[in-house]
Amino acid sequence: MSTVDNLNLKVGRVMANRFIIEEMVGRGLEGEVYRVVEKHTNKVRAIKLFYPHRNEKQKVSTRIAKKLDKLSACPIVVDYIGYDILKFKNQNVACLITEFVEGEILSEFVDKHRGKRLAIFPALHLLYSLACGLESIHHRGEYHGDLHLDNIIIKKFGLEFDLKIIDLHHWGDSKKDNRDEDIIKLIRIFYEILGGQKYYAKLPESIKQIICGQKRSLILKKFRTVSDLKKYLESLDWSDAVK
Repeated sequence: MSTVDNLNLKVGRVMANRFIIEEMVGRGLEGEVYRVVEKHTNKVRAIKLFYPHRNEKQKVSTRIAKKLDKLSACPIVVDYIGYDILKFKNQNVACLITEFVEGEILSEFVDKHRGKRLAIFPALHLLYSLACGLESIHHRGEYHGDLHLDNIIIKKFGLEFDLKIIDLHHWGDSKKDNRDEDIIKLIRIFYEILGGQKYYAKLPESIKQIICGQKRSLILKKFRTVSDLKKYLESLDWSDAVK
């Protein structure tokens, strides 16, 4: 039996007599994500269809569904709606249904700014918002597993950022190690939105003290938990960044 690894569902197709395909919004190793509309309610949803050969016995999809359900009280996590098994080319394809988040991917948001970087004030606020969101996940014994600029969605921003993170992962190794990795990736995101290597040398010392030269051992020594990072930011003196 051939594997299903390229669904390319057409706009207007009806799935499970319930969802109308509007557009594909993403594709990765695990499967494809579509924006859909529920026939009977006109509610916009997101569905992720998992390639069967990447989801043996639906292990990956069910773990992610359970993880989203467990984290339903975390505002930064997309709302879990449901789960189903559909038939494509005589194979079972898992379908994960979540809210569809209207907003802008962080990488695109940053690219619109001068120099394709954020100023220090909004960058600090973004880091703090992400730290608060991750704290709620970590307090429930979970982790994201693959944070980067393209799986963070900005819904709106002002004095605070309204964020959602997508593409939660489940890895087989230690949850503590993965929570540590979330912290490392969070600092990496902060470094990147400030302009990365091109601008690092010119950053104020207070900001460099957060990034720690991107050295894993130094970051995890200073921020043993994401709560440590959050508290550090709350008491940060960044007057050297004000010009």
